[in-house]
Amino acid sequence: MTTWQDEASRDLLNLGGRLALLVRGEGSHVWDADGVRYLDFLGGIAVNALGHAHPVFVDAAAKQAATLAHVSNYFATPQQLELAARLKRLAGAGQSGHVFFANSGSEANETAIKLARLHAHKTGKKTILSLAGAFHGRTMGSLSLTPKPAYQDPFRPLLPDVAHIEVTVEALERALADDTVAALFVEPIQGEAGVVPLPDGFLRRARELTTEHGALLIVDEVQTGVGRTGEWFAFQREGIIPDAMSLAKGIAAGFPLGALVTFGENDLFYPGTHNSTFGGNPLATAVGNAVLAEIENTDLLANVTTRGTQLRNAVRGVPLVTGTRGAGLLIGITLSAPVAADVRDAAQRRGLIVNAPTADVIRIAPAYTIGDAEVDEFTTLFTAALAEVAASHPKESK
Repeated sequence: MTTWQDEASRDLLNLGGRLALLVRGEGSHVWDADGVRYLDFLGGIAVNALGHAHPVFVDAAAKQAATLAHVSNYFATPQQLELAARLKRLAGAGQSGHVFFANSGSEANETAIKLARLHAHKTGKKTILSLAGAFHGRTMGSLSLTPKPAYQDPFRPLLPDVAHIEVTVEALERALADDTVAALFVEPIQGEAGVVPLPDGFLRRARELTTEHGALLIVDEVQTGVGRTGEWFAFQREGIIPDAMSLAKGIAAGFPLGALVTFGENDLFYPGTHNSTFGGNPLATAVGNAVLAEIENTDLLANVTTRGTQLRNAVRGVPLVTGTRGAGLLIGITLSAPVAADVRDAAQRRGLIVNAPTADVIRIAPAYTIGDAEVDEFTTLFTAALAEVAASHPKESK
């Protein structure tokens, strides 16, 4: 008898995990082909901001699909214009800011890399900086900014004139001192590194130094943006304005959509330098408008903050857990031993979806719509998974 795993091995490139065959979702739950229900606390890796099959999402997609789905980049549509204006307002980009729509976070970052290169050509500066532990995507340009040998080595040579620095103010000051840096890319919280926030004051100092030395500050908000941390964008917590910001994931809560937002007079693009056939089509942008309006009109950012606090408190003092980090509903739960994969698997056996970005961190990124019932269910299932793993690692669980 052929199984779905057999079909996947036969027909799909061997590039990703296949933990289950999921067929349906509603709210914060999904069901597999065998009818098993799971509490989804990964949210499509911080994508499903409204959960699964939210009526606002479904209605927007259905109505727009029945009206106008795609027209190419030769034309503008009302949905595209509305979403661009909305993003500029929420981000504080001002009247002189601009928006480019893509289809993913990697594409948004590729656009940002081109912006950095245009700035380099204009100023004579050459180097693009990113940080140790960064993850900006897997396309060739964004991969060049992602200093993980396992990801980079099979594809060398990568982009030239890219350098990576440690995440300290001292390293930043040294790197910018010789005035050769064209742009600095930063994630306010490094999700793939294990939900690691930037050190206190780092982003503010980065803004000061890039301004002083004529470099662009480009903030990657692909994972942290659109309310995930309890603010519309994580950089807003620091009271700074970047030169550009990349977005994706939660912007359309499951429909493929990415964007680059520029601030002030930092848009160096002109016709022919970049574009995307699918980027910003009316179907994607109609869903994006509906999602952002729902977050704003129902004050879901307040719920993100409240539920994030509840979840941190729920895992405090539990065996194997040493602490939490992150903000809002992007939470890294740190463990006392490199058993995160075991915890993830034990959780899934109990009907809970989380993930393990590193060997000693569990990442959760649930829907903004979760309430007490979902928090209680998570606590029960996650505590049981931890207890199972702790029983087989008694020394580490003390």
